[in-house]
Amino acid sequence: MGNLSVWHEEVELASFPALTKEFHVDVAIVGGGITGITAAYLLSRAGKKVAVLEARKIGEGSTGYSTGNLYATIGGEGMHKIAQKFDDQKLREVIESRGAAVDLIEQIITEHNIDCDFKRAPWSLFTVEGKSQKFVEQERDAAIRAGLPVVSNVPYTAEVKDGFSVLNQAQFNPLKYVVSLANKIQSDTCRIFENSRVVKVEEGEICNVETEHSRVTADHVIMATHTPKGIYMVHTTLGPYREYAVAATLKTDEIPSGIYWDMQETEHYSVRTFDSEKGKIVMVLGEMHKVGQKEENLECFHKLEEFLRKRFNIGEVVYRWSAQQYKPADTIPYIGISTGDRRTFIATGFAADGLTYGTLAAMIISDEINGRTNPWSKTYSASRLTPIASAPNFAKENINVAYELVKDWLANDVEKFSEVRTYEGKIMDIDGSKHAVHRDGEGKLHIVSAVCPHMGCIVHWNTAEQSWDCPCHGSRFSKEGEVLEGPAINPLKKVE
Repeated sequence: MGNLSVWHEEVELASFPALTKEFHVDVAIVGGGITGITAAYLLSRAGKKVAVLEARKIGEGSTGYSTGNLYATIGGEGMHKIAQKFDDQKLREVIESRGAAVDLIEQIITEHNIDCDFKRAPWSLFTVEGKSQKFVEQERDAAIRAGLPVVSNVPYTAEVKDGFSVLNQAQFNPLKYVVSLANKIQSDTCRIFENSRVVKVEEGEICNVETEHSRVTADHVIMATHTPKGIYMVHTTLGPYREYAVAATLKTDEIPSGIYWDMQETEHYSVRTFDSEKGKIVMVLGEMHKVGQKEENLECFHKLEEFLRKRFNIGEVVYRWSAQQYKPADTIPYIGISTGDRRTFIATGFAADGLTYGTLAAMIISDEINGRTNPWSKTYSASRLTPIASAPNFAKENINVAYELVKDWLANDVEKFSEVRTYEGKIMDIDGSKHAVHRDGEGKLHIVSAVCPHMGCIVHWNTAEQSWDCPCHGSRFSKEGEVLEGPAINPLKKVE
């Protein structure tokens, strides 16, 4: 079983060319997930000439590894935290804007007849074991104050001690949606390129966006890459986290359609069902931790499987995967012109709510580029200063980054190549330099620099996904050192 999500077997991926010729556009969009493709759709519809540059395949990043849930509520620290850090008006703005993003997705699906299994369904938050009851109570109160359609019924299979549901949220196949939309908008004025990794972005009166083989120039740039590529101020306000998902066949059709957040002490397990080619399955997402900061990450899959077997009558585990998220310091994403820039827009800090926030980011940014006033642009301003609301998380994340940086530069895992076992990755000091050493299934050693090219932290080995992960800002690399995701632009240097 590979680490592919349930959506991949349901979708025939698009086939777009790589960028090979230079040309000019109104807007260059870096990233072909839900944020980038939605922005391309909105901008091209408004008459802008657009180019989308995707490093791999359309939808193959975070979009294709989400759970496909759409909701006006929020995850992370919860709705009540926004009210506490700001006020009820700010909470209503966030809820209203997220609801509008879900409505836009439904509108696009209907208008363009996109087959992506979209349906309206309730979202439920609850505790079965009585844990996190205070959190449930705070969230219910916040949901009511925000004007959401709250009901007390939670149609779960296990007995619920306390909980509530919000009606009229939604679910779909996110990869089908993004790939289908990309196919529909591809044209002479909306050009989409795959296998076109961006290696440099330069701002100016005309922006320069270079890939490995060519470049485009543009009046504006949108970094639709989950977290901006390169070094940006916003990276100091983000916490990179990894979360895991397991999907198994259901022996009985006992779970009603819906989005279920089963509270597990300090985090929730997100549960939903889906009719796949392997039959009806139930999937669960959870076991979150900082990127690169959990040694035995295979156990995350095991814990999720144990949870499914405890809650439901399941058969075989047929899918398992993981995904990345970036938590904002003050609980609200950063969307708009980046600090210090004039023509580069960023969209990041979506936490685990990227499908809805990604769509919302496309709405806000496309309005700004088109010279229209968006009612939520100030709420999500990428250059906002919120020192009181941001302080606790800002301090926590940056202290953690400093600790990881110092700790890892002072330590090594092994001293000899022979100590690196099959499928392991270890850090070694070779001729006074830190190196990342991996031994593959055939016994071959792969040696790259252990120094993350983003900001100089030492990478850690990810056993579950066989990758090198940076514990500071979330960049991830293959065993050969190639960039997989995160803010890093350059690969880890290979060592012969």
